Amino acid sequence: MINTKRHALRGVGLASVFALSLSLTACGSSDKEDDASGPADINAAVDKGGELTIWAWEPTLKQVVADFQTAHPKVKIKLVNAGTGNDQYTAVQNAVKAGKGVPDLAQIEYFAMGQFSLAKSITDLTKYGADKQEKTFTPGPWKAVKAGEGIYGMPMDSGPMALYYNKKVFDKHSIKVPATWDEYVVAAEKLHKADPKVFITNDTGEAGFATSLIWQAGGRPYKVDGTNVSIDFSDAGSTTYAKTWQKLIDKKLVAPVTSWNDEWFKGLADGSIATLATGAWMPPNLESSAAAGSGDWRVAPLPQWKAGEKASAESGGSALTIPEASGNKQLAYAFMEYATSGAGAKTRIKNGAFPATTADLTSPEFLAKKFDYFGGQEANKIFSESAANVAADWSYLPFQVYANRVFNDNVGKAYVSSTTLVQGLDAWQKASKAYGTEQGFTVK
Repeated sequence: MINTKRHALRGVGLASVFALSLSLTACGSSDKEDDASGPADINAAVDKGGELTIWAWEPTLKQVVADFQTAHPKVKIKLVNAGTGNDQYTAVQNAVKAGKGVPDLAQIEYFAMGQFSLAKSITDLTKYGADKQEKTFTPGPWKAVKAGEGIYGMPMDSGPMALYYNKKVFDKHSIKVPATWDEYVVAAEKLHKADPKVFITNDTGEAGFATSLIWQAGGRPYKVDGTNVSIDFSDAGSTTYAKTWQKLIDKKLVAPVTSWNDEWFKGLADGSIATLATGAWMPPNLESSAAAGSGDWRVAPLPQWKAGEKASAESGGSALTIPEASGNKQLAYAFMEYATSGAGAKTRIKNGAFPATTADLTSPEFLAKKFDYFGGQEANKIFSESAANVAADWSYLPFQVYANRVFNDNVGKAYVSSTTLVQGLDAWQKASKAYGTEQGFTVK
């Protein structure tokens, strides 16, 4: 994933998504290509050719589209950046309301997949043989595109987490790379005491980061079975995260800097922000926006909540999906396979995307890649191991987009008031439950 910001996004209400589903069905193709299809049908669709419109913001798709059209001259593809994340989801809704212009493929982030798959506004791809692709992808991304027995997208990328750290700063202050989060807190204290201008990391409250650390800690606050949902942030993993991270907040050991702005990148470049726990898609962003830090940084496994463990989690990532309104689904599926697990996937990896494909993550060429930014380190070895250690039983809410939007209204208070993270998570739980109930879910 390139230049992907795990920021809170405005929610797309379930009622709106159900309306979207009905509209998509109404204006969808009337041909018979919704019937079960096999490889021969997909290949025939490519040979026949046609036009596709793809809405996606991921930059490596541009070359993939060009290559696919060169290989298949009868296929014409229009690649549109309709906005990132919720901007695109809103654009899809607007197109549906207008009764025209709905894309044949759309990029959707993993945390937002549930609300679209539940409403059946994107196509279940099992009819095209997508269920046979399970072993092709790593567990975290594959789980994200599944809903019940259905497969509603193909993973474009993945974000197994690692700890990026400034070796130059660590060496200067004799800081040992933390193997556990408790050690991380100790390192934060030592570092900030040695130089009050240096913080071990930044954090102002971000839903994706919090849920990823809870995921790694073994917390499973969300359970989803269709429209039956339970939300419980009192579980052991959520509590472990909250109480440990609270120590950093109480002692003012995290920089009050919001991620993805100029101040943040400046802090990463000059070492005043000394670590970053995030997904394996981060290197291109450091290379382009924190170039002055090149050679100073290294990558290490994510600190563990219990010494000796190797648990990890995903941060970010998205899938390609086929809206129900697409009139050329077989051709769309052919391109989807090419871009996510075929030759197009290798093109995207070469241009900076981080793979979700098991074969690529374990290939000698991929593992041996040296990163100049990390002093020649073969960082993909750490990222690949992280991907293998992601537990695949995490679930997002079918209205996670909304939940993420109100995270800072609740949990964010812990960073600016006497509210604790435990109290903030409880308030977030209540707000999410209230919204889910309003939208017609059975919430426990």
